[in-house]
Amino acid sequence: MAADEYGLEAFVSDVRRIMSQPLDEPSVLAQVAPLARRAALASGWRSEVNYLADPQLGFGTTLLHAEADHSLFVVADCWLAGRGVNAHDHGTWAVVVGVDGREKNIHWQRVDDGTQAGYAELRKVREETLAEGDVLTMPTGAIHSVLNETANTTLSFHVYGRHLNHTGRSQFDPEQKVEKPFIIETQQSG
Repeated sequence: MAADEYGLEAFVSDVRRIMSQPLDEPSVLAQVAPLARRAALASGWRSEVNYLADPQLGFGTTLLHAEADHSLFVVADCWLAGRGVNAHDHGTWAVVVGVDGREKNIHWQRVDDGTQAGYAELRKVREETLAEGDVLTMPTGAIHSVLNETANTTLSFHVYGRHLNHTGRSQFDPEQKVEKPFIIETQQSG
């Protein structure tokens, strides 16, 4: 790593500082986004393990940092060619930065009232593609799906305001109108 490169440790320290301030969520996202981009484009955290994906799921998640109290979670996600993940929320705010390849993000809006367990009606709102250096911020409650339409595995850098397995988040099937809990497995970085 070059002496002037913004490393993961410095990034985590800066995000901790931001999160310790009495800021509203839009302000946190606005401050974290440029730092996440800077960290994502640095090479110090990258390794071949970041590209390892579960062939059945179509994606892989590599843990880069997790706070003991679950208040900050940083991962690298890779998506196999032609694969992705169904619509889901995060249960917290999120900042995603494209690192390698192009990933389509489809944004959804929940249109039912959320009172019927296991049931959800979603409406597609818009699509956007993340390429290297592109930043996507999502507030708590945002729902999106991801699709890698390329012939290569893609990689992105993800920062969350809480550990995803401690937010009660959901995955959705828009066609079947189903909502279910969404837990991920992470692998350790190299």
